[in-house]
Amino acid sequence: MRIVVSEFTSLDGVVQAPGGPEEDTEGGFAHGGWSMPYFDPEVLGGAIDALMGETEALLFGRRTWQAMAAAWPERAGDGDAFTDRINAIPKHVASRTLTAADLTWRGSALLPADDAIGAVRALREDGGAGAGGVLQVMGSASLATQLAQHDLVDEYQLALEPVLLGGGKSVFPGDGHARPLELLSATTAPTGVLVCRYRVVRDGAAPAGA
Repeated sequence: MRIVVSEFTSLDGVVQAPGGPEEDTEGGFAHGGWSMPYFDPEVLGGAIDALMGETEALLFGRRTWQAMAAAWPERAGDGDAFTDRINAIPKHVASRTLTAADLTWRGSALLPADDAIGAVRALREDGGAGAGGVLQVMGSASLATQLAQHDLVDEYQLALEPVLLGGGKSVFPGDGHARPLELLSATTAPTGVLVCRYRVVRDGAAPAGA
């Protein structure tokens, strides 16, 4: 399976709390909901739907899983294909504090608390029933950063939004290591969002066309 990190991100690399004021105020973040004015159902919504069509399972950190679990189950039965898909698809959750009894959202299962990264590596290598598909990370900034540090991210789908937030959580490691990417596609939404998909270039291989 390919691990694809999917994020709404400001131009200065902030992914924290795109959806609402109370989503994640950690660190005093005061701009929750910053992404909503830039959402475009055709281009951005279409890219999200297309990636979900490739996705065999979802991977969440605790905070993002809790936010999603509070929103999506109540929308079941509204006739929307994305809603049906996200409620039905397997969901893997990395958390040291949640228990199996907390995972009331259908299809959710905890990764081992003592070795979540090892469990993700096994999912990526083995794939199970979803071999060859996508294991998608939505939000989950801390988890996405750790996956990149362990060289487990294969692609990024980034909605680059025309706003500078001045600080907040990122999904990109700040460890001083260069990680080259190859641009696979880029589409501009009417709201000024650039929807870009990148592949992680490994083993010193040159990007296509270089």
